[in-house]
Amino acid sequence: MNLYSAIRPLLFSLEPEKAHKVALKGLVVLDRMRLAKPLFGHNITNKPIEAFGLHFANPVGIAAGLDKNAQYVSSLAATGPGFIEVGTVTPFPQAGNPKPRLFRVRQHQGLINRMGFNNFGVDALVDYLQKNTYNGVLGINIGKNKNTPLTQAKEDYLHCMRKVFAYADYVTVNISSPNTPQLRELQHTDALKALLTCLKREQQHLSEQHNKRVPLLVKVAPDVTETEVKQIAETIKNEGIEGMIVANTTVSRDGIKHHKFANETGGLSGKPVRELANQAIAAFYAQLGSAVPIIGVGGITCGQDVQAKRQAG
Repeated sequence: MNLYSAIRPLLFSLEPEKAHKVALKGLVVLDRMRLAKPLFGHNITNKPIEAFGLHFANPVGIAAGLDKNAQYVSSLAATGPGFIEVGTVTPFPQAGNPKPRLFRVRQHQGLINRMGFNNFGVDALVDYLQKNTYNGVLGINIGKNKNTPLTQAKEDYLHCMRKVFAYADYVTVNISSPNTPQLRELQHTDALKALLTCLKREQQHLSEQHNKRVPLLVKVAPDVTETEVKQIAETIKNEGIEGMIVANTTVSRDGIKHHKFANETGGLSGKPVRELANQAIAAFYAQLGSAVPIIGVGGITCGQDVQAKRQAG
């Protein structure tokens, strides 16, 4: 029996958000005792890969949402990921949506969350990163505050980008969370073009200021039509965006229709989103080819799931 199998009943006896915190704090304790790597990272082999001009020790990383404030980067690194993405971070702290806001869909190996970009704000994230000892690839996922009007969203993204640029190996523009009202409207052609044009201009300025290149990636939803895929892909290419992350959580409940939490508002992740995410990856890859590398996210539970993502693009 491995460690996770042993502690899983304890974690599942806790309310989901509490279990999240307990697991991360437990990892910190194990890391301080020098046990995290022997327990979790001992069988990780180097499978180097190049993407976005960056060198990854292996192609499997930790997605944004697990460590929103970059509090646990050094401990997460001991588990052997090829990269770690922190956030989503916003310019100002926000508590997120009222609790309960995280629901286990156990028999489907999924979660529904409506966390709402709960985080300590970008200044706190930078403070944590200044103490960080991780030397692998670090992505920082940026978003807008809930009370920022959509017409002013670019100012929030610019503010976060300027703050995190010096610490990031890549920056992810999150326009796809279903839990910030109207955020997904930024995926629409005109809004997306305006936002990315602005961010690319600032990227060039910051690159000269910091004497470093930091690729820009865009994270999109899996709930996109064929027409939307084509429009988003065209904008991504035209604006010179270096990469994509496909996909965020889904608002679809097709895989869990009869579950007691199926009517809960929020994004569904885990195994139920796997095929939808793979379809979205394949659709974007068909439009972009190898010109714009894609990080595939959603429903990875084993090595076969990783291979399915790679085959999709």
